[in-house]
Amino acid sequence: MEQNAKIYIAGHTGLIGSAMVRKLRSLGYSNIITKTHREMDLTQREKVKEFFEKQTPQYVFLAAAKVGGIFANSTYPAEFIYENLMIQTNVIDLSYRYGVKKLLFFASSCIYPKMCQQPMKGEYLMTGPLEPTNEPFGVAKLAGLKMCQAYNKQYGTNFISVIPANVYGINDHFNEDGHVLASLIRRFHEAKVEGKKDVTIWGTGRPRREFFYVDDLAEALIFLIDEYNENEAINVGTGVDISIAELAGLIKETVGFEGNVNYDTTKPDGNPVRLLDIDRITALGWKSKTQLKEGLRITYEWYERLVLNH
Repeated sequence: MEQNAKIYIAGHTGLIGSAMVRKLRSLGYSNIITKTHREMDLTQREKVKEFFEKQTPQYVFLAAAKVGGIFANSTYPAEFIYENLMIQTNVIDLSYRYGVKKLLFFASSCIYPKMCQQPMKGEYLMTGPLEPTNEPFGVAKLAGLKMCQAYNKQYGTNFISVIPANVYGINDHFNEDGHVLASLIRRFHEAKVEGKKDVTIWGTGRPRREFFYVDDLAEALIFLIDEYNENEAINVGTGVDISIAELAGLIKETVGFEGNVNYDTTKPDGNPVRLLDIDRITALGWKSKTQLKEGLRITYEWYERLVLNH
């Protein structure tokens, strides 16, 4: 990307979008366009059309999405499929119609089949059923990926799709609707502050996940916008997974909670294993830097400051 290029970050207040803004500014990109949800609801096509007409961005990072963990996905499946389909459809289609040079679409590792061979490769997509607890979200993200591919094929656009591992870090959602790592940080912190003797976690603790620090992802995305032009989606992550029980142990240690950890096995586990094959981005010359322990420390310190300021 040219240093003075017009870059639109859709979803700049979220976990990934805010990391993108931080990273781009640190690299000297100053022509960054952002709009809050209040300023422009991306599900409203006319509003999005007006924006593209007026701003004519050259590059688009489509990080805007309705996201959440198992609880949120199970409770609001209609919102997860509707809002994500509308956001993607509007931004991808209007990027084509207003001559965007390159678009980067964020998919999700939950678009791989529930019982997918590990580590997960792009060719395994759509070879089996999705995990039921996040199927509406996964279907929407698959549709976005396929839409990018269809536009590339028919219109010659350069719309690439990235499948990141489980992302965490600064500006995450630290509530029950959030992803597992952030919601566990909040739960362990509150248990420590309130002097509780135990923390209960959904499921068995046995599922394995790959956790990817958000600032590393932002760096990877800027690398890919310059270096990757293929129609096939590309995985981005660390190539290392950990069980939820092991993660809970690391968070417990990071937070300084001294009680017990219990597991509510009446609650769903989600996918048994979710590890990405990252050979393609590694071959291009990119590798993640932040170890999980270090990323947890940075994230928890940020969360502590957030809590103190409220």
